Amino acid sequence: MPRRPRLLLPVAIALVAIVALFFLFAGIYTDYLWFDSVDYTQVFSGVMLTQILLFAVGALLMVAVVGGNMLLAFRVRPMFGPATFGSGSGADRYRMALDPHRKLIFIIGMAVLALFAGSSVSGQWKTWLQFVNGVPTGKRDALFDMDISFFMFDYPFIRMLLNFLFTAVIISIILAAVTHYLYGGFRLQSPGVHASRAARSHLSVLLGLFVLLKAVAYWIDRYGLVFSTQGKVFGASYTDVNAVMPAKTILAIIALICALLFFAGVVRPGGMLPGVSFGLLVLSAVLIGSVYPALVEQFQVKPNQQAKEREFISRNIEATRDAYKVGDQDVKITQYTPTTTASKEVLNQEANSIPGLRLLDPTILSPTFQQLQQIKGYYQFAEQLDIDRYKAADGKLRDTVVSVRDIGLPPEAERNWINSHLVYTHGFGFVAAPGNQVGTGGLPVFSEKNIPPTGDLAGEFEPRVYFGENSPDYSIVGGPKPGPGQGIELDYPDDQAGGSGQKNNTYSGTGGVPVGGFFTKLLYAAKYGETNFLLSSDVNENSRILYERKPLERVSKVAPFLTLDKDPYPAIVKGRIVWIVDGYTTSDHYPYSQRRSLGDLTTDVQTQRLVANQPQPAPTDVINYMRNSVKATVDAYDGTVTLYAWDDADPVLKTWQNAFGTVVKPKSEIAPELRDHLRYPADMFKAQREILTQYHVTNPDAFFGGQDFWKVPQDPATQKLKQPPYYVTMKMPGGTERFSLTTTFVPFNRQNMAAFMAVDAGADPAQAKLEILQLPSATTVQGPPQAQNTFLSNPKVSAELNVLRTGNALDVIYGNLLTLPFGGGLLYIEPVYVQPKAETSGRYPTLNKVMVLFGDKVGFGDTLEQALQQVFGVAPAKTGETPPQTEAKPAASTALTAAISAVEQAYKEGQDALKASPPDWVKYGEAQKRLEDAMAKLRAAGAEEPKAAATPAPTATATASPSAPATAPPTAPPPATPSASPSSG
Repeated sequence: MPRRPRLLLPVAIALVAIVALFFLFAGIYTDYLWFDSVDYTQVFSGVMLTQILLFAVGALLMVAVVGGNMLLAFRVRPMFGPATFGSGSGADRYRMALDPHRKLIFIIGMAVLALFAGSSVSGQWKTWLQFVNGVPTGKRDALFDMDISFFMFDYPFIRMLLNFLFTAVIISIILAAVTHYLYGGFRLQSPGVHASRAARSHLSVLLGLFVLLKAVAYWIDRYGLVFSTQGKVFGASYTDVNAVMPAKTILAIIALICALLFFAGVVRPGGMLPGVSFGLLVLSAVLIGSVYPALVEQFQVKPNQQAKEREFISRNIEATRDAYKVGDQDVKITQYTPTTTASKEVLNQEANSIPGLRLLDPTILSPTFQQLQQIKGYYQFAEQLDIDRYKAADGKLRDTVVSVRDIGLPPEAERNWINSHLVYTHGFGFVAAPGNQVGTGGLPVFSEKNIPPTGDLAGEFEPRVYFGENSPDYSIVGGPKPGPGQGIELDYPDDQAGGSGQKNNTYSGTGGVPVGGFFTKLLYAAKYGETNFLLSSDVNENSRILYERKPLERVSKVAPFLTLDKDPYPAIVKGRIVWIVDGYTTSDHYPYSQRRSLGDLTTDVQTQRLVANQPQPAPTDVINYMRNSVKATVDAYDGTVTLYAWDDADPVLKTWQNAFGTVVKPKSEIAPELRDHLRYPADMFKAQREILTQYHVTNPDAFFGGQDFWKVPQDPATQKLKQPPYYVTMKMPGGTERFSLTTTFVPFNRQNMAAFMAVDAGADPAQAKLEILQLPSATTVQGPPQAQNTFLSNPKVSAELNVLRTGNALDVIYGNLLTLPFGGGLLYIEPVYVQPKAETSGRYPTLNKVMVLFGDKVGFGDTLEQALQQVFGVAPAKTGETPPQTEAKPAASTALTAAISAVEQAYKEGQDALKASPPDWVKYGEAQKRLEDAMAKLRAAGAEEPKAAATPAPTATATASPSAPATAPPTAPPPATPSASPSSG
């Protein structure tokens, strides 16, 4: 081969290696620069050094064990010539082919093995850090009476170490056997296997080590029984404790004896001892480890399972309730027998709570915020708005629907690198609307709005949002063009230029990484595969690059040991917009506690909106322990991430604090202004309510039968997945009004109400207590799906909703169905929105009606006050303030009202005739005739309804487009005649 081509290959390999190493270095170093920009380098260095250490130890240990045994097998090979195996021997041919390259093959093989082993071990850095930093929990398990920290922090590491050693010994046995075979240590020929003394001794020792490890594993497996899945519930069952655990102990002793027999094979020739030990090990594993427990389960447990498993079910109940924080000290259950009789006395007793009831639904109003407050097409709001609390003018806290005006994409024709990454860099403004106020036309009454911001919500604040849920993957900011402070970052529209101009901005914050130097530009050019970092004159010495900008991304990066709530929410704190993120510490090694998928626990109808384009970092999806241990904030302007200990008694959090030092600040450092906006997290509440569907039952016999289990009802508005919990200001019976997170339960196989649960969403975790109103099992109180059905089957409601759907031009959208304790019973409130079906720029929902249900009485009015008056027969008594609910809309015409009443009366008479015994078919036919006449009058009345009454102009405070429809046009196709065939009687 000519010299020049011979040199090209190593040069090409070297160049490829240099390029690969440079890209690897660029990724790692830019990661370090990011951590340095947020002052969390101790997390970067802690994780990186731990991973490097574990990689090195894992790789070296694997190479030492496997490589050492291969070298030993090679060194003790018999001296032989090429023809030792005889002509044509397969081993001889393989040896002759491999022997000239054995060093290269050995080095490459060990390098590959080291890479895989090191990577596997380094991936277990969390297990290692918990092992070396674990703290006692102060609680002991029910089976071994050991501190639970052993099972949460020590046991996983011991299992990981055993698995690593098993892998190393098994690979050593295989490769040592191959080496002995290739170099003549043993031969496969008739009769049997012929091995040299060195090969037999070597393999006997390796097999003895394997069996010795098996003995250790059998002993450790005893502790793993607290995670057994073989019984009625999770955790050690009767069979596990009385059959499997003794079997594991016996098997450990037998395995130890068998290991000694294998070691004896070193000094005693022949295969008898290894054969006896192998047979004894297999036979005992089958008979003692499998057959005996199966016999106990079949003939002792199954005929008396309830009695046998009672103690172990009780352990599971106690541990699960403690692990998910739903134990007796965390949950208050009150037996509640609700009244279903609506009276004016009931309404007047609760009148003081009516003004605070939230009507606006944050899951529906995003298009409304978008149309009324978007200002420019390149801004956008989150698909799911949020609920927070802010003080009204009278100083009282009120539920407020909030969102930020985040940045969107540039116009499609203008999308290029400059616009996407240097011009459209940030959102602008905070938008809020009180949840209990609705303006003319069903529009929100914004308490914070517009650009520049106006409103009385929080005074002056920094409105720019450089870090948000919709921020670009990266932006380069802070580098102005030549001129008197002229920036190129689009800031906000310039109204003084006739609405067509714009104000630009130059970022002056400390967020991001300086990217002015050539080397830094080169690194980021490699990271993002973009040469414009090096070529663009707009990237100068003042430039900073912002990336990893979404709140969940930033918190998960600085706190990789946390599982995060899927719904961060914005708040104005000390003149800054900050994102608040709830962080959970989780584990799947809490003894006896039921393991569940976190995704299954927290999935409901709202989850579909939240998970879109949002990462959800989670150490593991399967958990059996959960605490809301950390509250995190992300500054929307400079990206500062701050972690605060929230549940500072949590042993898992204490363990991570030992590992990472002071990255989590104490709870005492939470400012009062921030404390006012912290709330009980939704995902924690969802997990707890799902656990409580079964674990509210504490009697093991009742739990075994399962007859009293509950379920979370299906969302009645969408009829998809589970109904989400709702944040709303309300009061529990005998309590005071407070900001709460609420949910409902129905029996497992029925739809009537089983229980109502709420928690003080603003309380400190030490005081936050789940409160459950448990209804009698024979209750007739309707559950949410039944309440929705009652609303829609009511003749008046059905008729008016059909009027709203005039000409099939409008969609009727049902808002959140709130369930509230009210006047000794349960009150259902559901807002009804309308939205044009046509895809136009003015298409957005507006609040049109409010439905109310108490007992079996339905109210359906333009305002909550009207709907309550229909149910209780009287308007709410005034309590010194005017209920700030929906402003009154023009009343329906007399003809329309009369037509609706006639429909209701005719329908009622027809149903009464059907209920008679026997049914009165003559009266039923007459009622049907009157019903048809009434429906005809209803159509006519709807067609004549004045247009002006249906389309009021929006209020000035709503900043709405005058063309946006606020209520439905009046004409409508007739509803289906609510009749029944004679055979139905």
